[in-house]
Amino acid sequence: MDDETVIEISNVWKIFGARPDDALRAIREEGLTKAEVLARHNAVVGVAEVSLSVNRGEIFCIMGLSGSGKSTLVRHFNRLLEPTAGKIMIEGTDVMALGPKELQTFRNRKIGMVFQNFALMPHWSVLDNVAMPLEIRQVAKNERMRQAAAILDIVELGPWGSKFAHELSGGMQQRVGLARALAANPDVLLMDEPFSALDPLIRRQLQDEFIRLSKILKKTTVFITHDLDEAVRIGDRIAIMRDGKMVQMGTAEDIVMHPADDYVADFVAGISRLKVVHAHAVMQPIDAHIAAHGPIDADAPRVGAQETLSTLINLAIDTDSAVLVQDGGQDVGVITRKDLLRTVIEGTEVS
Repeated sequence: MDDETVIEISNVWKIFGARPDDALRAIREEGLTKAEVLARHNAVVGVAEVSLSVNRGEIFCIMGLSGSGKSTLVRHFNRLLEPTAGKIMIEGTDVMALGPKELQTFRNRKIGMVFQNFALMPHWSVLDNVAMPLEIRQVAKNERMRQAAAILDIVELGPWGSKFAHELSGGMQQRVGLARALAANPDVLLMDEPFSALDPLIRRQLQDEFIRLSKILKKTTVFITHDLDEAVRIGDRIAIMRDGKMVQMGTAEDIVMHPADDYVADFVAGISRLKVVHAHAVMQPIDAHIAAHGPIDADAPRVGAQETLSTLINLAIDTDSAVLVQDGGQDVGVITRKDLLRTVIEGTEVS
């Protein structure tokens, strides 16, 4: 992942109703709440002034409970829904400025989308389903079949190409849906709760498969989920939505250690910090520790700043010494057993 911005949306609003512009004007001028907008204008605020950016190769998870606006938001990226207001830029293209033909080409060449329901043609072969985006592009049959077969191999479904889609299990059908989205080699993947309809074991297997593919293909991905465990497992960064608004954005560690409000704190309360929190978030400055406790043992174990809390706890079991944290070969902090206990019990950074 690099820092080149691929997706940037600014101040996006979506208001459902007969006169959305009037409702938006009232919100801006009078500060109406979502409930007041519904009562006075018979309009529903789906997305409220959301801004975010996604970097190249990043998996950006947008999550929230049902009705939070996450699925509504992602459908604006390729204009399956038209925003009431705001700006959408993808790979330097002003998506809102595209005419109907340009938009169709943009969707087919730049964006791949995977839905919760697999949306496969049940009586087409798996290979034909995967080749569909290339057929829409009018790629010659032999070439599109070759490309589709190559993608099926990547998702480890090569031997199933001649089967009908309806003959496959749910997990395999979802992999076909992912392969179809990848077949056109899009710059951006939009994934709307792709695994949520699957059994827990199959879901975890597909998460593993997606993580593996992401490392290989490095696609910029916006991943919608209501499951925080899934977001933590998959996402490079996470955005939490509530009532159409963006409540907090950051890494899993940022959100777990520094929840923006009580809503987010409740959301992350059940997440195990062992694999999420890293040494740099737990450590104290070396100088402050020495001033309070005296010199550090010269033979104290050392860990990298990205070492997980789980590893730190195991290390603390085997040594009575504080642990030194290094970054770039330099000692930058120190962690004691007390620091670890406070982090595990309270879920907050040390003070």
